[in-house]
Amino acid sequence: MTHPQPDPVWRPEIPTRLLVHALVREDGTVDAGELYAVAGLLGMTDQQVRLCIKRLVAEGRFLQEGRGRKAVLRAVADAATGAVAPDADHVRHAYRQDRGLAPWDGTWHLFAFAVPEARRAVRDTLRETLLHLGAAPIQGGLYVAANPIADLVGGRARQLDVLDSVTFLTSTDLHIGDTTDPRELAAAIWPLDTIAARHELLAVFAESCADRLARGTELSGAERLTLAVELAAVFSHAMTPDPLLPPELLPRPWAGSRARRLAQECWAALRTLPAARDASAPLPRVFCLYDDAFPAPDKRA
Repeated sequence: MTHPQPDPVWRPEIPTRLLVHALVREDGTVDAGELYAVAGLLGMTDQQVRLCIKRLVAEGRFLQEGRGRKAVLRAVADAATGAVAPDADHVRHAYRQDRGLAPWDGTWHLFAFAVPEARRAVRDTLRETLLHLGAAPIQGGLYVAANPIADLVGGRARQLDVLDSVTFLTSTDLHIGDTTDPRELAAAIWPLDTIAARHELLAVFAESCADRLARGTELSGAERLTLAVELAAVFSHAMTPDPLLPPELLPRPWAGSRARRLAQECWAALRTLPAARDASAPLPRVFCLYDDAFPAPDKRA
């Protein structure tokens, strides 16, 4: 007797709250029927969904009209999709790099800061901003980036009222010890193996998704939404920590380029499938966010 093999495709753990936010439509509503159906396909219980809705309503984030699966949730505050949707400009820049439209000019961008211990929270926020923008530490208080992010760093430092504590520097002659080769420097500064591994997870998921669609198996609306939410979550998991180093600094071939191409193709296929339940209902915001970020289908990655 044979037993079914476990699905080898990695899937992210999607919190119930994040799922609710991901299913917010352009008109600010969430169809509870879709929510319960997608949650069930993701392994969540009805009790989890009910408790999550109760908390969100108690926090004043949503209003609930109706009960159970026939209810409609209406966003009161901005019910953003959070981690399931990386910054659209970040994604667009990645695809520009993949297509050779953002070549590196050989300039390293360096940032040094010394914020006193009394303002530790501000110092931590500035550090997180640098990391989020793709910079990496090379010594205490000294960070380097391969992309021109000075305006963004300066703007954030000004908001935090620490601009006078930040030093900005550019150089085309960066040495760390005896290492001078730009590609070797990048490999020493950024955790490229970890970043590539996340993109490999994205590639495997996108290939699995594409295979399922190619088999011609008809998906229910809830299944289609589930795949879209999962793809968005895996994509965000890969892209959020990616510093988007220029191709000139990366190993060849680079896992990120292939993963992004597969993800874009899979997203385009999902986008054409029928919507859940009511075909005339607006799609969740996550579709519009990724439509805005992904290049047109005929663009190369």
